[in-house]
Amino acid sequence: MNNGNKTRNKIKVSLAVVTTVCVTQIIKEERKMLIGYARVSTQDQNLDRQLDQLKVAGCERIYQEKITGAKRSRPELAKLLENIRTGDVIVIADLTRLSRSTKDLLYLVGELEAKKANVKSLKENWVDTTTAQGKLMFTIISGLSQFERDLTSERTKEGLAAARARGRVGGRKPVDPKVIDTAIRMYNSKAHSISEICKTTGISKMTLYRYLP
Repeated sequence: MNNGNKTRNKIKVSLAVVTTVCVTQIIKEERKMLIGYARVSTQDQNLDRQLDQLKVAGCERIYQEKITGAKRSRPELAKLLENIRTGDVIVIADLTRLSRSTKDLLYLVGELEAKKANVKSLKENWVDTTTAQGKLMFTIISGLSQFERDLTSERTKEGLAAARARGRVGGRKPVDPKVIDTAIRMYNSKAHSISEICKTTGISKMTLYRYLP
């Protein structure tokens, strides 16, 4: 009998653990939210069309603002990114609402990946990191963007190397020591203002300050 009771108790404990795990998983799933983000560039423009689309898409909460997409600092978007949780999905009417450049888009997607959240566009089907295809597309874009940066850097280095081979050195053209000497003597005489010295010698204030003892 004792063995039977022990077995039944073990079964009850196991069932309780399984139930707790299942409930916890369900709660986690329920916490996943569709969060909308709507934006127009000027105060005169209307947000109604975007808001209607986001509501139909099932967004439980919508962040909205009237500010140009060229600005990196967008208060409502910053709040959204701060409050977003694991599994949440940012929904936008179209890609231009979220970003105006590939660099900015990749930065935002990186922020979401770090928080294990996703982004989805209602207009562009490929902008959907909840799918394997969408993630692949962003991986390709990221790789092409990095390739472009590397290529630009490589071309710059090649250009500098070619210039050096021809006796030219990149960077600022060196200032004539005689001009610097004249500027310093004018400065030490205390008879001329900084503006007068720069105008007479043709050097900038920054250059003058760099050579002053």
